[in-house]
Formats: sequence, C-alpha cells, structure tokens
Amino acid sequence: MPECLPRPPHPDPARSGPQGSRRVGARGPGVRSRRAARAHPRGIMLSVRSAAAPLQTLRMPHSPLASPPSRCWGLRPSQALRRSHPLSTQSAPCGSSLSRRNHEAKQKRQREKQMALEAGITPKGKAPAGSSKAWTPKEVVLYEVPTEPGEKKDVYRLLPPAYSPRYVEAAWYSWWVREGFFKPEYQTKLPQATGETFSMCIPPPNVTGSLHIGHALTVAIQDALVRWHRMRGDQVLWIPGSDHAGIATQAVVEKQLWKERGMRRHELSREKFLREVWKWKDEKGGEISEQLQALGASLDWDRECFTMDAGFSVAVTEAFVRLYEAGLLYRSQQLVNWSCTLRSAISDIEVESRPLPGHTELQLPGCPTPVSFGLLVSVAFPVDGEPDAEVVVGTTRPETLPGDVAVAVHPDDSRYTHLHGRQLRHPLTGQLLPLITDSAVQPHVGTGAVKVTPAHSPADAELGARHGLSPLSVIAEDGTMTSLCGDWLQGLHRFVAREKIMSALRERGLFRGLQNHPMVLPICSRSGDVIEYLLKSQWFVRCREMGDRAAQAVESGALELSPSFHQKNWQHWFSHIGDWCISRQLWWGHRIPAYLVVEEHMKGDREDCWVVGRTETEARKIAAELTGRSEAELTLQRDPDVLDTWFSSALFPFAALGWPHETPDLARFYPLSLLETGSDLLLFWVGRMVMLGTQLTGQLPFTKVLLHSMVRDGQGRKMSKSLGNVLDPRDIISGVELQVLQEKLKDGNLDSTELAIAAAAQRKDFPHGIPECGTDALRFALCSHGALGGDVHLSVSEVLSSRHFCNKIWNALRFILNALGEGFVPQPAEELSPSSPMDAWILSRLAHTAQECERGFLARELPLITHALHHFWLHSLCDVYLEAVKPVLSHSPHPQGPPQVLFSCADVGLRLLAPLMPFLAEELWQRLPPRPGSNSAPSISVAPYPTTHSLEHWRQPALEQHFSQVQEAVQALRALRATYQLTKARPRVLLQSSEPGELSLFKAFLEPLATLGHCGAVGLLPPGVAAPSGWAQAPLSDTIQVYMELQGLVDPQAHLALLAARRRKLQKQLDGLMAWTPSGGEEETKRQQRLSSLQLELSKLDKAASHLQQLMDACPSPKEL
Repeated sequence: MPECLPRPPHPDPARSGPQGSRRVGARGPGVRSRRAARAHPRGIMLSVRSAAAPLQTLRMPHSPLASPPSRCWGLRPSQALRRSHPLSTQSAPCGSSLSRRNHEAKQKRQREKQMALEAGITPKGKAPAGSSKAWTPKEVVLYEVPTEPGEKKDVYRLLPPAYSPRYVEAAWYSWWVREGFFKPEYQTKLPQATGETFSMCIPPPNVTGSLHIGHALTVAIQDALVRWHRMRGDQVLWIPGSDHAGIATQAVVEKQLWKERGMRRHELSREKFLREVWKWKDEKGGEISEQLQALGASLDWDRECFTMDAGFSVAVTEAFVRLYEAGLLYRSQQLVNWSCTLRSAISDIEVESRPLPGHTELQLPGCPTPVSFGLLVSVAFPVDGEPDAEVVVGTTRPETLPGDVAVAVHPDDSRYTHLHGRQLRHPLTGQLLPLITDSAVQPHVGTGAVKVTPAHSPADAELGARHGLSPLSVIAEDGTMTSLCGDWLQGLHRFVAREKIMSALRERGLFRGLQNHPMVLPICSRSGDVIEYLLKSQWFVRCREMGDRAAQAVESGALELSPSFHQKNWQHWFSHIGDWCISRQLWWGHRIPAYLVVEEHMKGDREDCWVVGRTETEARKIAAELTGRSEAELTLQRDPDVLDTWFSSALFPFAALGWPHETPDLARFYPLSLLETGSDLLLFWVGRMVMLGTQLTGQLPFTKVLLHSMVRDGQGRKMSKSLGNVLDPRDIISGVELQVLQEKLKDGNLDSTELAIAAAAQRKDFPHGIPECGTDALRFALCSHGALGGDVHLSVSEVLSSRHFCNKIWNALRFILNALGEGFVPQPAEELSPSSPMDAWILSRLAHTAQECERGFLARELPLITHALHHFWLHSLCDVYLEAVKPVLSHSPHPQGPPQVLFSCADVGLRLLAPLMPFLAEELWQRLPPRPGSNSAPSISVAPYPTTHSLEHWRQPALEQHFSQVQEAVQALRALRATYQLTKARPRVLLQSSEPGELSLFKAFLEPLATLGHCGAVGLLPPGVAAPSGWAQAPLSDTIQVYMELQGLVDPQAHLALLAARRRKLQKQLDGLMAWTPSGGEEETKRQQRLSSLQLELSKLDKAASHLQQLMDACPSPKEL
C-alpha cells in the first residue's frame, strides 16, 4: 500500500497538521522537540528491511498508477494500457539534500552488494557491506488539545498525515483508568459478559529498581492475555504490586549512603536506617508504576499492593506461625550461602556460579589487589609415626586448611590401603587427623585424597556427619579468620591469610606444587564477593513433604507447565530439594516473629529456648506455658533477622487478595487462573508459591503456568548493567540520545570500572542513541517471540520494523476513512454480503485471521497471533485488497460493496489487534462511524473480541485457494516486468491452460490481476491456440502459461546488451562456486542452494534473450531500414 494519501482539507492551511497537534521537525530544536534520535546502522539496525522516507515531506505528490509509456524506437506503443486514476500515488521525489544523501547511499550499497555477489558467496557470519539501512528521523507530532487527566481524548480532529507514537499514545491511559475499564466490577456490565473470571498477578518487581526489557516482555504477554479475556467478556482481575527486595534494596541504599555521606549502615541505628530505606522507596518506587502505564498495562491500580504494606505483613507473620505450628519450620545450625560483604545469608538464586577455565585473577570487594583462583595447591600431610610417608591432597581453598579435621580416601583405592586407620599430622598445626575412608571420594580425581573441612564445604559437611567429625569454623561473618586459626592468622582477611598459609607451607617443606585447575566459583550476585559456606543458626523450612505435593501436582496434570519441557527441571528440583534457609541478617524486610527466652540461669548444655507468636504478647504467653514461669518474669528478645524476600513473594497470589482474611476478592479470584513469568523464576518463585500456597490455603495457587524465555540483546548477551545493555523500555518507546543514556549510567550505583565498561558498550551499540519506536511497536515485537523456544534475542531494529508496521496500519485507516466519506452508514456484520470475488476473498481472509487469533489466545501462543495479524494487515489488506479496490473506488458513483467491506476490515481488524497494540487500535477505532442501532462500546478495550463463530459465514477456503493461484500469476507478471525492465509500460497479458477448467478460476479476477500485476488488459487464450509472436512467456504450473506483450514496449537491441552483461556476471559467480570446495556440510548446503539459484537465473536470462532476438528478427531497427 502506498505510504502517502490525499491530504484532507484543513481549516488552517498554514498549519502542517491537524488542530490540536504540533509537528516537531526532525531538524527542529533538540530540547524542545524531544525528537527521535538518529541511529547508526551498526548500533541498532540488525533486521530492518527498509527505512521510511523522512516526514519533513508531508505534502506528498500524487501521480496516476499508469504513467505514459516510454517510446520505443520506430515501434508503436501498446494500445492496451490502463487509464490512470486519481487515488494512486508515488513516493516523494529525491529533492531535498537528505533525500539526495539517501539516494547516494543506496547507490553505494548497491555497488558494494554487487561486488560481494560477483565475489561469490558471502562469508559465513558476515553481512555484505552496507546491507543494513540507517534509520531516518521521523517528525514527531504532539497531541496538544487541552485534555485533563482522565478526560477522553479529542478524536474529532483530523488524523496526522503519518503515524507518530507520541500523538497516538497521549491521554488514553488515564481515561481508561478513570472509566474503570480495568476493574472486574465494570466487566460484569458488558453485553458480552461470560460470567467467568480470569485472574492473574504481575510478578512483583523490586520496588527500588526500574523495569528493563525482560520486565517489558512479561508485561506485554500478560497484558495481551488480560485484554483478550476482558474483550471476550470475562471478569478480569490483574493485580499490580511490587516487592521490597530485602538484599537488593538494602544494598542500593547502603551504596547510596556511602556515596553521599561516607557512612555504613552500622553507624546508624536500625530505625534510622529503615527511615532512609522508606525515603528511598517513596522517591523511587513510583517509577515502576510510570513504566507500567507507559507500557499500557491494564492493571487494577486500586488493588495495588506492596510486600511491606501492613496487610501483607500480617499475611507473612501468619504464614510463618502456621508453618511453625505445622512442624514445617525449625531453627538449626547448618551451612548456608554467606556473603561476607553483605554479612548475610543469601538464597541460591543470588549465587552466580562462574566457571573459570584455570588461573584467573578477580578484583573482589575489600581486597586492594586481585585474588587468584583456578589454581590447585598440593599439600603434604605427614603420616604419624612414619617420617618419610605422607599423603598429598589438592585444594583450591588453602585458606580453609586451619579448619581441616580429617583426610579421606576411597576404601578401594589401593594406594592408601596400607594407611587405613592411621593418623596424619596437620601441615600447619601438627595436630593428629584421622585418615578415613568414604565411597564418596573420587579416586581418579587429583591424588585421590581430599581434605575434610565440614564447617566450610557442603560436601564435607555431609561426609563429616557420616563419620561423626566436629566442624571447626575458621572464617568469620566478615570474611576474616577466627581465633581457632591461632594468633598468626586471627583477624586477617581470608585471602590475605591464604598467602600467609602458602608461605608457611613452603617454609615447612610441605608445599608440593601449583597447577591450573578449571573450577566453578560461587559469586554473590549482589556484592560480587566470593560466597563462603558458614555454619549459622538459622530458621529453615522443611520442604520435602511440600515438594512432593508440588511434584505430584505436575505429574497428575493438576498443575500445567507450558512449555512442557520445563516439567523435567521441575521434577528434578523437587526430587532433590533440601530444606530452605529463610533467615537473612538484614534490617530491611519482615522481621522474623520468633523470640528468644532469656533466662537468668542458663544451663551450659541446654539449647536456646525460642517461641513463635504473631505478637510479643502471644509469644510471651506461649513462653510462660513452655517454661512454667509467669509472663511478667520472662525476658524475650526478638530475632533481629528478617525473612528471605522469596518467602514473602511466595505468598503473593493469595496475600495480595487479602489472605489470611476471608475477603470477597479471595473467594472470587483465588486460585489465580494463570501465572505467567520468566522461566528463570520457575523453581525459586513459582515452585515456592506452589509449596506454600498449597500448604497454607489447601489449594494450588494457580493451575496453569506460562513461562517465557530470558531476553538477551541483539548480540545474544545477557542483560547486565555492567555491559550497558540494560534498557529502560521508555527509552525505546520515546527514543533517547546517547548522552542521556550515558547520564543514566552515572546516576546508577556502578563503580568507576563498571561505569567505564558500560559507557563504552553503549557508545558502540547506540552511537547515535535510540530512535522513537512507540509502545505498540515494542509490545508487538516482544509478543512475536512469545513463550516458546530459546532465549529472546531482541534488537532495537526489530522494534523499528514493528513501528513501520504501525505506520502501514495508520495509512490503511486513513485511506479507508477517506474512502468511506461523509454520511457513511455501516451495515451490521451479519448482514454484510460481498458483492465481488475480491470482497469475498478479503472477508474470508479476515475471518481466517480471527480464527488464527482465537487459536493463538486459547493456546497462549502469541507468535501465532502476531504472525496472523501482520500477514492480514500487510499482505492481504494493504498489499492486495486496497490496491485492487482503488480502480473500483475511482468509479462514480462509488459502488456500495467495497466501502462496507473496508469498514468491516477496519473494525474487525482493529479489535483483533487491540490486545497487542492498545493505543493504536483505540486511536483509530474511535474514528470509525458506529453501526446504527448497536450498543457501541465506549472503548475498544471493552469491545467484543471477534470470534471464529461470529465470522464463520465469511469463510471461503476454496476461494482463498483459487486466489492464491492468481497471486502466483501476479508474481510471475512482476518478475517478467523486472526482467524486461518495464517500469512504466502496461503490457497486455494472456493466460493459457491445457486444462480448460483451470482458466475459469482466473475469470473472476482478471481486473484485479491486471491491477496488481501492473499490466494492461488480461485475456484468456484457448487451449491449443498459438501465442502471439514475440510475447514473453513464463510457466505458472505444468499446465498454465502466462504471456506478456513485449513488441512496442522494449528496445530489444539495448536490452540484449544489458542481459548479456548481467549473464556474464552471473556466470562468473557460477564458475567461482563450481571451483570452490566448502569445508563443512552447512557451507556445502548453502553452495548448492546458490548454485541452483544462479542456474535458474541464467535460464531465465537465456529465455529472455531468445524472446528479444525473436523481436529483432521480426522487426528490424530503423538503422536497418
């Protein structure tokens, strides 16, 4: 479809846009216009097929579809050319300097591409030079009609001449919210109400953070599903909320305190520090809501919750107490993941397992110099009583040597059989250590002997427990060595102590070597420090019983995981699940409702007495009953630790609805209908929600789980602040200059090294910033990936492609609205009957699209929907029907059928599009005239979603199949036109078939075939009749041939020379490929494909040359006369 349309009359000819809008030129003031930034092709253009013309050219010229044919030498032009009509258009001429530059750049790219083609095949992984096109800045149109927040947008003004996201997205969201369209109470009043409910919660993001593209994918998928259910007539509740994110938030605030005041949190009281955190939350917490609104998320904001709200805190305390009373919570001293920098236990999800290939130096917090890892140190343990005997063990952690309590070997390892039951001397202390045997030792790894350090290794803790070994804790909470190490090490940083221990081993002659050793190093994702395993008294959740129920729920089908391949990970995790440490040594979070009973005369062998209660009063009463003492004489100390953030977030599906109270929302919307989230949260969040939800409510918190993949950048890299590729969705929506991106990095909490790396990455990836793409384009691009498959590799260029699609839809609606004209009255959809085969075809395609969208939503496979919508709007409506119907609409008076069909395509097509592109759909749908006598919905967001059943009377699969052959004929005609370079002429065409019945398929579409093929009259040639001499020929199938008139339209002599030059180039490529021997199977496949393509092209050229030679023989040139 053409990109330009007749400009509607405007009362103010001096303005360049409709009243109430301001057009900001692409070369206008940078600050005032907030223009979309230019972008370098390397930075963003990875998949954009074309760059649209700059919108400085707003009054685009018009030309007839058929320009006068160029005169051929000595021959009469064809008399079968189509007459021109006023609705056809052409793109703006290259008049401006910018257009000239684009034209020159295009010529350069073509030259470079031709050179690459002549060189043979493009090298693997390398695109031809200049193959991507730069983004051309678009003019931004602003909506400036005075509209109070919550008021409906003025839709009675003329549409701007081109799509501008800022104009389209203005004012709608606040009106949707004020009207209550997102509330389940509103949806019960809809005419299409089904009486069913659909409930879902947003995965609560960290309150002090901001959303990135990964969050945007979650929002895009969830909102598409929610909007479809709402339009379908279901009573929909989508719950917004945010998580207090204990470790992340506290770390951010602590960094801020140090950066601004040079203070640590321990220099403040707990109460003062918490006030700082709440202050941070109040300042930064609203940013997430702004981002969600910018993304168009149709959340019920009146039900928003925060995990530290009073009501939610009650639910957390209640959950802890009930689990304790059920015997599923206990306090014990066990090994935990410990961050010495944070001085807190952390969860498994906050531990990054970093593989090291060998010797690697890392800069760690608190260490002035880099620390070496990936080295295996060999240490000798002398055998007691045998001066020359020793057992050599290898370790990557020599700093834990003071904590060794034994050396272990495999019982069947013959190298150590004679030492079974003997004792070894500790290489540092000289103390006697037992040599024990255990089948867990791997005899073929290293020397086959391992040191046993139960206090600092999970594997050693299990081994030590089997042999009754007492652990020795030699590393303290702050990462320094404890008093058990002796005065020479006590108080030293563990990695400083490592070097001192290595020196001592050398001095004592017990050092046996150092070698590279690949390993996996556990790193705290919050602080960057190496994780230590420390023995700590903590609260643990017994997970085995609850885990078995969660595994059984999936196995029985009661809980559905989609995609289904996640079931394997689910079952494996729950079959190996251990108890869950939920204590965190933080100040920000839900303080554990447990109290230590402090007795004046504690017995040395008596364990601490802990009680659990919803309040201190309740805990005191329980303690009195437990100890037999009066409440008044008891002293209670509340546990200073807080609960793991994952504990409170696991309660979100029911705590957000009012649990533990029996609220109407809990009764109506729990269990949730669906849980949609990233696959990386399957076990740590989804699994724990299932465990705690089933245990505390007696029901699964949801019955269906939809998981999407991780979002990576266009280069396949994980999103990381330190890489500079973490993007705020608003920067893609509104566009942003590179300078602004760099300033955002400086406002963050990156250290100087991380900042330099991230800034350099941004300058490389976005050298000219990010262009304005709009919310609808971003959502559509994200949903096109959906939930299935591998990681989502998203580039800004892909979003730009979706913006071009938005522009196509925009221009299509401007054309349709112009075609409808004043006073148009739509027919009811059920009464619309197509008046021509083309009308019937597009309505059948529309019904098929509705069927595909319904299938996609029911299966929750959004790529099916985006593909169906893209194909309908772009390839069926714009590229085919609108082009074919233009000559029909040029007739006077206008026929009645096509306008009614155009209206239905717009109305139904926009409603199909609305869940994915809510702003564009609303803006355009509001401009359509209402159907008479219908109870029209106030917003497309609550209008009925088209169903397969409602449109099945339009479906004609046989007709679509017939028209596909017409489209093949169109492609053949366009290929012939290209071969003979018929840029302006409209040649006559004949179709011939050896099967008489086949031609009847084309009779109904002869006029559209001529229009779409840019040809003159199209006729049917009876079987057996010879084709006119000199006409070009192309096969459509084994039985159908198409003939195109050439005589009088082509200069054979000149064109033969062009064909010969082209043939020489292709032959050179073919010879090069024939002589080239590829190295791999994939390259050989590509070579064969290229060979076939070249041979086919050469065959076409030879055939064309033969036709041209026939023309020359039949009609000599004027020079020969």
